[in-house]
Amino acid sequence: MPGLVHSAALQLRVAKRLAVRRGATLRERVGRRDDRLVFVVGSPRSGTTFLAGAIGSVSGFVDLGEVAPVKAAIPELVGLPTAAAAGRLRGILGTARRVGLVGSVRAVEQTPEMAHLLDAAVAAFPHARVIHIVRDGRDVVCSLLEKGWLGLNRAGAADDAGLAYGVEPRFWVEPERCQEFSAVSDTRRAAWAWRRYVSAARSAATPPYELRYEALADDPDAAAADLAAYLDAAAEPLAAALRNVHTSSVGRFRSDLSPDQLADVEAEAGSLLRELGYA
Repeated sequence: MPGLVHSAALQLRVAKRLAVRRGATLRERVGRRDDRLVFVVGSPRSGTTFLAGAIGSVSGFVDLGEVAPVKAAIPELVGLPTAAAAGRLRGILGTARRVGLVGSVRAVEQTPEMAHLLDAAVAAFPHARVIHIVRDGRDVVCSLLEKGWLGLNRAGAADDAGLAYGVEPRFWVEPERCQEFSAVSDTRRAAWAWRRYVSAARSAATPPYELRYEALADDPDAAAADLAAYLDAAAEPLAAALRNVHTSSVGRFRSDLSPDQLADVEAEAGSLLRELGYA
């Protein structure tokens, strides 16, 4: 019974969030559902919220935000066979879209943890588009340290999906390293998160469209042109939204991280940083 109550509460939050969306009339929202969903994934603090919001602002799309029932279910779904996880995911998102009156517009889902469930997402929605936004892991670490989600100071708190903050191992931590995860520095845990999310998205059976945050910040119009073609969307409205990208945070690690912190990032994620050309 507590699980059912929690699920109902999450669905109610989704309904309130989606009840009214800019650019979508009531008829559009309740019409025949368009299953060409857009999944925006990436490590937390990589720009998923900004990118999903930009896409959702374009006519014909709607940003669902992080759908709380999806976020809450992912730790369980990643342990299921792909077909079973796909069925569950389709059911959860179907309910969220119904209660939010999101119909013929294309829904944009931006839960970062979906990076670990992309094979199931594509199986559930074969016509979906998946975008993986990648940001320099050192800048991601700076932002995660600011939020403190993986630190001792947030122990006992939880996000809106009921998932705990703090130093306890998450579902994405390698089982043989769970004890180590809780013992390392906050900086290393942040780098760990970045490495695991990025690696998960890049290992999907169907490679997602990859967008570098730095390239977006450097030339929003060029990024919009390529992305619009991938999404079959209008380029200029997307470009107008992407021009609001924050550029000041690019390279912030140079001033924000100490030599010891950079060494922790290198120890945990240096090989991936080099593979991606960041170091």
